[in-house]
Amino acid sequence: MAVLECKELTKRYGGVSALNHVNLQVEPGRIVGLLGPNGSGKTTLIKLANGLLTPSEGEILVCGSVPGRESHTSVSYLPERTAIPTWMSAAQLMDFYGDFYRDFRRDAAEEMLQRLGIFPRQRIKQMSKGTREKVQLIMVMSRAAKLYLLDEPIGGVDPATRDYILSTIITNYNPEASVIISTHLISDVEKVLDDVIFINQGQVVLQSSVDEIREEKGMSVDALFREVFKC
Repeated sequence: MAVLECKELTKRYGGVSALNHVNLQVEPGRIVGLLGPNGSGKTTLIKLANGLLTPSEGEILVCGSVPGRESHTSVSYLPERTAIPTWMSAAQLMDFYGDFYRDFRRDAAEEMLQRLGIFPRQRIKQMSKGTREKVQLIMVMSRAAKLYLLDEPIGGVDPATRDYILSTIITNYNPEASVIISTHLISDVEKVLDDVIFINQGQVVLQSSVDEIREEKGMSVDALFREVFKC
């Protein structure tokens, strides 16, 4: 069964379509790049999959269910902006996640915090912006979810941290789960992707495996993206 399925999915804000009759499937065990220019509909699709928005038309299913209370147990979501309580320490945040999510793996979170030199007793508000982003990603990736939705997980961090974040994503997700990474930093994420979905003006313009792009087009995902979306 597909982890994520969209059938003629449409979302309008007033008279403007953010998504327009989108059809796609994401199978288990794949790391998928959701790629497109700013304003193409990437965040809208992720919010629909997380149940934060409802479709105007069509259907979206997560593990066979309409997004809602039931699907929240299957989905681990990293929003575009840091959204963790800053008055908490990292240890309190782990307690909070442990209480809230039955699938939270505290041992995995503690190991990642230690590897990054983040002290569990340090309060979030005392951390730099980049460290806060790392802590939030650690919490998200420490769940044994079926679908990880990561909205711009590497947007605001330095290149060395990007590499760490990508290796964290690869090594900490359940192999039967899928990861969807929304980003415009394609050359950075390309090495970890199995599949890509190109989206523009609310429509899917390409869905392909990375291997097919390299074999059939003879170019990298980044080069193809630049060709498809050149101004």
